[in-house]
Amino acid sequence: MSLPKHQAAHSIPPPTLSRLAREWLAEDTPNFDPAGVCVGSQEVEARMLCKTPHSILAGSPFFTAVFTEVGCTVDWIYQEGAKIGPDAVTLTAVVRGPARCLLLGERPALNCLARASGIATRCALLQAMATAGGWHGEVAGTRKTTPGFRLVEKYAMLVGGVSMHRQDLSGMVMLKDNHVWASGSITEAVRAARSVSGFSSKIEVECRSADEGREAAAAGADIVMLDNFQAQDLHVAARALKMEFPALLIEASGGVTPENLALYFSPHVDIISLGCITQGCPVVDFSLKVQNPGAHSSHHNTNRTL
Repeated sequence: MSLPKHQAAHSIPPPTLSRLAREWLAEDTPNFDPAGVCVGSQEVEARMLCKTPHSILAGSPFFTAVFTEVGCTVDWIYQEGAKIGPDAVTLTAVVRGPARCLLLGERPALNCLARASGIATRCALLQAMATAGGWHGEVAGTRKTTPGFRLVEKYAMLVGGVSMHRQDLSGMVMLKDNHVWASGSITEAVRAARSVSGFSSKIEVECRSADEGREAAAAGADIVMLDNFQAQDLHVAARALKMEFPALLIEASGGVTPENLALYFSPHVDIISLGCITQGCPVVDFSLKVQNPGAHSSHHNTNRTL
């Protein structure tokens, strides 16, 4: 049973959220905030609007952490993992706090939410395709993430319903073509990796042919990645490897896109990873609008759609 999407936030340690929020705020305002003089510390309310219909909300823990760090509060109208829309503009949250502090947190918080929600939306679409196709395996992301922003992007995959894959180089051993060439052979690379990783880490080997896959499996690899295979060739190679090594996990990667994903579904393929989950993924358009202090702006008396 998969984890309810709104509980994905429980996987992030609170000190990590606080640390990231402080880093993002320090990057955006390392010294003075001259514009803060214009607005002062009067209490204000701002509406956070989503302007990309049918989006999946992801990143609310990071958004909230940023505003908590500057002394503001966030009242969420939609739960993490919920689909927002279908209207052109949808009220998603209300932020309250001192004006200058609210504006300090605005851009870092929106950046996190826009990026995470964009990734989660794409992931939900890909997972829906897998479900509709009756495929038993896991759609997965990759390590092709934005430097310094991996935790947010990996978390968004979790909210979107796909596998995060390995978190980093220490999470699982993946021997790619350069490792093999530098080691001399697949067998030698697997042997060396196993000598230091022990029983607690899986070893995956990137292979360009079924023969390389056989060598990797025979050497003790747990997972074989069939890299940059045409869909039909993939099915043939995966079936042959599964026949010979039933416990072997098969991953398909390279050249897979939302447009051709369904071509790679196979009962012999366990994982399909896509770099486009993070690379070139559209963001969700959010904006934060401070309300006129004289306006009647409580969200309790406001429709969700504007």
